[in-house]
Amino acid sequence: MTIVTPAELKAHSNLSDDESDELLAQKIAAAEDWCAGYIGATLVDLDPFPASIREAILRIAADLYENREATVIGSSGSALPFGVTDLLASHRAWTF
Repeated sequence: MTIVTPAELKAHSNLSDDESDELLAQKIAAAEDWCAGYIGATLVDLDPFPASIREAILRIAADLYENREATVIGSSGSALPFGVTDLLASHRAWTF
């Protein structure tokens, strides 16, 4: 089950309607997998679904779409878009 749709990612990223839904769906799936792994829970079990996780998925998917290469020349880089771990922190299953 997909949490975020390609249409939502297009709106979030100000993309035109002619952008590939298939490519956007791949980026969304990768972002959802990453978020689920980070918080240690399956996303489909969350009810109601937290807006902060939806925002994190949108930010990661947009970043994956915009930066499809591992190396960017002439720009400083970061492992994740700004604020993603902050958005997910309260939902993370902490174990010691």
